[in-house]
Amino acid sequence: MKQLTSAIAIAASLYGAQAFAWEATEGRPYEGQTVTVLAVTSSQFAAHEARLAEFEDATGIDVIYDYVPFPNMKEALTTEMVAGGDYDVVSVMDQWVSSLQMLMEPIGPEIEALGVDLSDFPAAHMRHGMLNGDLIGLPVRGHVQLMFYRKDLFDAANVTPPQTWDEMVTAAKAIQDSSDAAGIALPYGKLNGQNLMVWMNLLWGNGGDVFDADGAPVFNSDAGVAATETYISYLAEEIVPAGSAVFVEQDAVTSFKQGNSAMLPVWWWVNSQLTDPEQSTLSTDQVGFTSLPSVAGADRTTFTNTWIFGVTQESDSKGAATEFLSWLTDPALERDVLLDPDLSEVVAVHMSNLTDADVNARWGGMHQAAADALATAEGMEFGDDWPRIALILETAISSLASGEGTDVQAALDKAAEDIAAIR
Repeated sequence: MKQLTSAIAIAASLYGAQAFAWEATEGRPYEGQTVTVLAVTSSQFAAHEARLAEFEDATGIDVIYDYVPFPNMKEALTTEMVAGGDYDVVSVMDQWVSSLQMLMEPIGPEIEALGVDLSDFPAAHMRHGMLNGDLIGLPVRGHVQLMFYRKDLFDAANVTPPQTWDEMVTAAKAIQDSSDAAGIALPYGKLNGQNLMVWMNLLWGNGGDVFDADGAPVFNSDAGVAATETYISYLAEEIVPAGSAVFVEQDAVTSFKQGNSAMLPVWWWVNSQLTDPEQSTLSTDQVGFTSLPSVAGADRTTFTNTWIFGVTQESDSKGAATEFLSWLTDPALERDVLLDPDLSEVVAVHMSNLTDADVNARWGGMHQAAADALATAEGMEFGDDWPRIALILETAISSLASGEGTDVQAALDKAAEDIAAIR
C-alpha cells in the first residue's frame, strides 16, 4: 500500500521483540544529573510529570518540564535546534521531524540496551521516530481517526455500522429515509489540510499514495482519481449536510453534535466533545464508534497524528535523558494514566494497551477500534515541504468540492505538477 513496509518490522529486526517492564539501570549511573524536557502543553504530559517521583527515586535523576503552547512549539524547537543547549529531551510532532533532524541524536543502541520493546508501537506511529534509518525518537502521544455514529438513528433505520465506504453510503441513505439527519458530516473546505484527512484513507484504500519511493507525486494516478471522485461524489449523492462544500473539521463536528448528521469520521480525542452537555445535544447512549470504513477488499487505514520524544544532540546528559525516555515510554506508565479514575486521558500508543481489556472496559471499546485500524495502517510520510504540499492538495480538493473545478484528473495533474516544482 505504501513504500514503507512496516516500521514495526524494521524495529523488531533491529532490536528484537521483548516484553518490557521498566527498571532503572543498575547502579544509578546518572545520579545527580538533571534532564530538562521541552514539551507541548498537554494534560497527558502533565500526568506523566505528576508520576515522576517513581523515576527520580529509582534513578537519582532530576527531571524538569518546560511546557510550550502548541502554536509556539515549532518556533521553540527551531530555536533550540539553532541555539541549542537548553533542553535534553524534546517533543516533536510528526510533520516537523524531517525539518528538525539536526536537533535530535540517534538513540537506537541505547534504547536497545535499555530493553524498550519497539514492536509494541504501531507502525503508523513508530515510523516518525525513524529518520534516515536511525531511531531518533519514541512515540509518546498519538491520535487516530474513528467513525462516530448515532446508535439510535442506526437502530431506527435497521442498519449496522459500515465496514466499507460503500456500506457507509447505503447506511447514510437509509438513515436519511428514516430521519431528518444527514448521513455523514465531512470537511471539504480549506483549513490546515483538514479536507485531506478522510481523502487520504480513500487514496490508500484504492492502492494509491501521495508519493512514490523517490518522493515524486503519484496521487494523480488512477487510484488517486478514483479516491477523489469517491470523496466528491458524497456531495452529489446528497448524503452530507447542506453547505458541506465549505465545511472545515469543526463544522462537521458541530453538525454531528447538534444532531444534524448521523456519522462523523474524526480524531478520537473529539469523543469527549460529542456528549458534553455544554457542547452537544447528544447523550452517551446515542453515540457509538468503530474503526474507519475501508475500501472494499483493502486493509483498514487511519490518518494519524504522532508526537515523538527524542534526545537533543546538544544535551550534556544524553545517558540520563535516554533512561528517562525508557521510563516515559513504558506501557505500564501509559496504562496507569489511562485507568486513573481522576483523569480523562484516552491517548495510547502501545498495542498492548490499545487491546487491553481493562482499558477498553473503561473507554467503551474505543482503544480496540483504534487498534483494529492501526494493525494495518502504516501512516503518512512527511517532509520539510509538507505545509506547502498540503496547501496545494487541499486547494485542489476544495475547488472540486465547490464546483470551481470539474475535471478530477486535470485538477490532480495540476497539483502534482505544482508539488513536483517545489520538491
